[in-house]
This record gives sequence, C-alpha cells and structure tokens, in this order.
Amino acid sequence: MVLKKLKLALSVLIWLPVLFLGAQEHPKLILTKTGVNQIRQQLGKLPMLDKTVQAVKEEVDVAMLNGIDVPVPKDYSGGYTHETHKKNYRLMQQAGVLYQILEDETYAIYVHEMLKAYAELYPTLPIHPKERSYARGKLFWQCLNDSNWLVYTSQAYDCIYDFLNKKDRKYLENKLFKPFADFISIKNPQFFNRIHNHSTWGNVAVGMIALAMDDDALLERALYGIKDAKLAQGLKDNDGGYIIEPGKAAGFFANLDEPFSPDGYYTEGPYYQRYAMYPFLIFAQALQNVKPAVKVFEYNNGVLLKSVYALLQLSDKDGEFFPINDGQKGMSYYSNALVNAVDIGYFYGGKDASLLSIAKEQNKIVLNDAGLAVAMGIQKGQEKPFVKESVAFTDGAKGDEGGIAVLRKNGLELVYKYTAQGLSHGHYDKLSYSLFEDGEEVIQDYGLARFVNIEQKGGGNYLKENKTWAKQTIAHNTLVQDQESHFGGAYEVGSKHHSNLVYTTLDQSEVVAVRAKEENAYPGTNMVRTMAIVQDSTWQSPVILDIMEVQSKEAHKYDMPLYYLGQPMTVSVPITSAELLKPLGGKNGYQHLYKEAVASLTNDNLKFSWLQNQRFYTVTAISTNKDSLVMGRTGANDPEFNLRRDPVLIQRRNAVANTVFVSTIESHGTYSPVSELAVNATSTIQKIEVILQNEDYLVTSITKTDGSIYAVAFSKQKTDKSTKHNIAIKGKQITWQGPCTLINLK
Repeated sequence: MVLKKLKLALSVLIWLPVLFLGAQEHPKLILTKTGVNQIRQQLGKLPMLDKTVQAVKEEVDVAMLNGIDVPVPKDYSGGYTHETHKKNYRLMQQAGVLYQILEDETYAIYVHEMLKAYAELYPTLPIHPKERSYARGKLFWQCLNDSNWLVYTSQAYDCIYDFLNKKDRKYLENKLFKPFADFISIKNPQFFNRIHNHSTWGNVAVGMIALAMDDDALLERALYGIKDAKLAQGLKDNDGGYIIEPGKAAGFFANLDEPFSPDGYYTEGPYYQRYAMYPFLIFAQALQNVKPAVKVFEYNNGVLLKSVYALLQLSDKDGEFFPINDGQKGMSYYSNALVNAVDIGYFYGGKDASLLSIAKEQNKIVLNDAGLAVAMGIQKGQEKPFVKESVAFTDGAKGDEGGIAVLRKNGLELVYKYTAQGLSHGHYDKLSYSLFEDGEEVIQDYGLARFVNIEQKGGGNYLKENKTWAKQTIAHNTLVQDQESHFGGAYEVGSKHHSNLVYTTLDQSEVVAVRAKEENAYPGTNMVRTMAIVQDSTWQSPVILDIMEVQSKEAHKYDMPLYYLGQPMTVSVPITSAELLKPLGGKNGYQHLYKEAVASLTNDNLKFSWLQNQRFYTVTAISTNKDSLVMGRTGANDPEFNLRRDPVLIQRRNAVANTVFVSTIESHGTYSPVSELAVNATSTIQKIEVILQNEDYLVTSITKTDGSIYAVAFSKQKTDKSTKHNIAIKGKQITWQGPCTLINLK
C-alpha cells in the first residue's frame, strides 16, 4: 500500500501526550540513553559524526517525502518488492536513530506509520510465491531476508518504544513481531536450527526483538535454538545437503562455537564472515547493553573481537576481501557491515588505535555509542597504522581443521587455502591459492557464479554454474586427478575432512612459507603443497615458489591449472591452436572449459609470460616428456553466458603415480601506455630444477639470467624452528636452522 505524504504537523499534535509517560527505559539495544545524550552533546564538534548524521538525515528525509510503500511481495533479489522491503527496514532503523539523536518526533511517527502498515499486511501474507529457497519467507523469497528485516526493525522499534503508548506496543507485538519471530524460527526449523550464517541472522532477529519486548522465552530460543525434538529432527536443506541432527546444539551461542576457529577465522570464508559479522556483533552489543552479565564479548575467549582482526587481515591492500569459497570479488571493509564491526571492535576491544586508521579510511561511523567513541578518537588524532602482515589462521572450532594463510612481501599477497569444507558455501579445492599484487588480482580464484541482486540473472541468486563450475576443483589453482573433483564433488564426504598444516615460516625475511597436506581428497593419493615467497637481498623483486608433491598407489593423470588474468605474451614451446572449440570434458567442471590450444612438453622448463594491469608476469615450471600443455577458457556449455570468459593454463602429466610439480611465478616489469615503453619485460629466471629429493628434504635451484644460482631447501620431516640441518648440494655444504632456507650457491 502507498500512503501519500504524511501530514506530519497534525501527527505531532496527536503524539505529544506520549512525552509525559513514565520513566523511559529505551533505547537500550544499540543506542543507550547515556550514549544518546553524549551524541547530542557532541553534535557540531565532531566532523565525522556530523557528516554521518547529515547523510542519514538527507536519505530519510527524501524517503519520508515520497511516502510509505509496503507492497505485496512477489520478487526475487533485485526485484521491486524485494528492494522496497529491504529499503524500508533500513529507513526505519535510520529514522529511529534520528528520532533519538535529533529529538524530532517526525521520525518516530514515520517509523510507527510504517510498522502499522506492516502489521496490517503481514497477517494476510502467504508463503512467498518464489519457490527456490529451502526456507521461504513471507516478505522476501527466503527466511534469511525476513530475518534481515527483523534485525533492523527491532532497532527501530527500540528507538521509538517509549514514544508509543501501551496499546500501540501491544498491537505491534501481537500482530507483527511475535508472529514474525515464530515464523522464522519454529515454523522454519531447517533454517533456524542450522550452523550457518543464515541461522545466525535468524537467531539474532529473534533475539533482538526479544530484548526489545523483554520476552525471555524468545530470547532463550534465540540463544540456544529450538528445543522441541519434533521440530528439530533430521531436516535437510537444498543448499548442499546440510542436515540438522537431533540433539545438536543450535542458536546464537552454537553459531559462535562451531564456525569460528580460536583465531577468529569463520569457516565459510571472509565473504560470508563479512555478512555474518553484522548480526553477530549487533546482537553482542545489544546483549552487552541489556544483559551485561552474559559477558558476550568474553565468550569463547573473546572470539568475536578476534574475528574483527581476522577479517581485516583477510583483505588485500585496498581493503577488498580475498574471494575464497562462494565469495564475490570487490566486497570490501568499506561496506556498512564492516563499519559497524570496526566501531564495535574498537569500543568493546580496548580502543585499539590501529582500528581508528581503518575507520578513518571508511570515513563514516555508526550512530551509536561505539561510533561516537571512534569519531572522538579520530578527532583527537589517536589513530595508528593497521599493519597487514603475513598471517596464518586456523580453521575449525578447536583450531585443528587446517586453515588459511596470507603471505605478504613487497606488494605481493599470496592466499593459500588448506581449510575445512566451509559448510555449504565451501568449494572442492584443497590446497588451492590465489595471488594479488598491489591490490590487483593476478592469479584468480573464481569465487561464485552469481550476479548478486541483479534480477535479470537468475533472480540475483546462485546460478546452476555455481555447482557445475565454480565449486568444482578444476575451477581452482590446485591438483586435479583423472578429471575428478576432490571428494567426488560430494558435500557429505568433503564436510568430514580437512587439510592439515605442516608448518609456517611467516617471520623469516628470505623465505616466507606455508606447507600443508591433504590425504582425503582422492582415496589412495596424498598431496603436500609448499608455497613460499622467496627473495634474496640482491633481487629486484620476490619470486613465488610452488611445490606440489603427489604420492599415489596407482598411476593417474594429473592436471595443474593456473588461472592467470591478462594477455599472453610468450610461450616457450610451439603450440597448436584448435580449429574448432570443444569442451575439455563432459563433467566435473571440464564441460565448461574450451580447449583453445595444446602443446607437447619435454624434460625441461616451460615458460609462459603474460601482461596484466601494465605488469609483466612469468611462470616457469619444471616439465617432463610425459607432460602436455593445454590452454583453455571458460564458457563452454554456457548458453546464457553466466560465466566469465577467463583463460587458464593447464600442465597435464599422464600415467604417473608419484610425482612433484614445481613452478615459480615472477612479477618482473611494467609497461606504460603513455610512453609506450616496456621495462624489464623478460623474466630474470633462466631455469629451475629439483636438485635433491628424498624422504627428508626437497631442494630446488633457481638459476637467474645473470648466472647466479640459488638453492631453496625444505625439510620434510624435521620442521621445528630450532632444528639445525646440514646437507650437501653440488659439492657444497648447506647449513641452516628451521624448516627452510635460501642459499646463494654461486
């Protein structure tokens, strides 16, 4: 329904008596009475606060002039009704905050009028007409978005709670809020009782409205899940086979316990951690304000505050999150969810001045006690640099289910993934990696096949190619055996296993390395991958060294794909271009790869160079006479053009059991389209070799074009940092301490 411009002057007169009610207890969730008073006192004194208030006010004022629209739901993400209801809950939350800060009842009236419109509409709504979701909502096509609505609307209700009389509060609670909370919880247990970011939103939605209404029963449900055994039994979604096990812990605390590692890494990856951080932290803030005895920010060794730092470290130079699993490229910590996370992390985490530097980059705050503290800290010039360094985070609730590492050196950022499955958003890509330089993607991880909130593409939802391509192993930079995906592409199998970290050397200057192993992706085959950034003090730039060791009981065909971005420059072997483009295979993602060219390799080095973002890159790989080269491109069997047309280089090794793939990647020059000058356009690496390989050690040599030779030595068995090693290489004794070293042989 659409209400024309509100007659605000008349409405103010009607609502004036409310100001004379008894002692006010609200707002108490995100804003507090003390915080509101402090914000009012600082208006006109803090530029960041004033800028944020003005921006919110301008947005809400325009919306109020346009009237209230509460349409009957019918659309997917990106459609008119979906986006209107999404806009409405944000406007209500913002208007509620403005009412508290500016003491202008116009905003409270606007919120109340919209809530009355929803209270009139909601009881008439059937299940949403779109049938794709495993848990369909009413306002939206899935309960997830309904939960978004209630999380934000709860804040709005809290802000105007004392502005309303008891009769109006009772009407809204009985007609709208309680039925809404029951619908997304007890009527959709397969949504509410999961361990998943979806359920986190559901738990928090019920919890927030419970706190606003002082409803202890609802709060208990939010914190600990549905306890009715008849409801919480063996239910399955269509998102990857997740099963709700009878008696399994559920609710907000269970979603804090299981997906987070002790380091604060969220098992679904940074893209979904970003999405989940808003409900996690907004509810934690509300609990801290309303029920401080819970000590939520201390829960599980302070994992929520740790998660803020983990998420910031899992972003590139420009603040964009590394896209692993079903992650969309371009999402960054400039999103509103991360503005909230940084402000809360600062306010409740000891006021770490390094977070102020991130907040200053974000250039906005949230309008509550936490945001005020940030604005005051920045105004006083208290910020310190937030240092992004080489890091390794554990995965799993106990920190024993693999993990993820980011190796950083001289602008290079190598993301190495050796995690658990990552719940239903996980990909079948054990020991995969991606590479960035100065914030630009060089070796990509495809991420997700989805155009988020673009209705023209599958309603803005996941496309079928997300399962047939993006999740499959061949879509990633890791080993593929016999053209089969890891774990057979089966969620039930993959979710039972994880890779394991062997060691890290993140504090070394010459070799920053991570070694991890995977023993379950293919029965009878073990993979160990060591990834390192190597640099001698005399080198102009560092070199990526990649070693994949494979041991198997039987001979197989192995593919090692490299998803480079850019324009090929040179290939060191003759290639034969395909006259007719055909898919590389019929399943497991191969059906989506065109074979563009092939080449036979020899017992030598393969060298391939390309140009991306005006930078030159070269991969040098050890090859054998059993190897072939395939140059391919995504887009086969894709009639609706849902996939990007991205290139891939595949080194294929046939009919071997035990083998090792060794390669280097080098960033070595630039091209200026202005001066039309190429600088250092050719690689500085002449040759790489494996010069020692046994049960205890693996040593590679890197011969530079200036004639210098370097050995990079790795210990396989004795990986303690205090262990000393001594081996003979080409008549020269190499002595070092720790798992690995770089030695100048010549």
